[in-house]
Amino acid sequence: MPTSDLWAGALSQLLIHQETGCPHSARHAIRLLDRLCECDDLDAEVRVLCERASHRLERHVEGRHACAA
Repeated sequence: MPTSDLWAGALSQLLIHQETGCPHSARHAIRLLDRLCECDDLDAEVRVLCERASHRLERHVEGRHACAA
């Protein structure tokens, strides 16, 4: 089972991104969500949710980057 620190870190970075729009926090959240997805004992439904969140954040960050260029 993933550690509490990993869950807390992912949620913290996700909230920071949500509150501030910080792309660095989004990238950190993506990385942590991807690590959670790699855990063998993660429930399949939770894995799908983590993957969806990671992909959605990735698209959001890429979209903002493309607009700023």
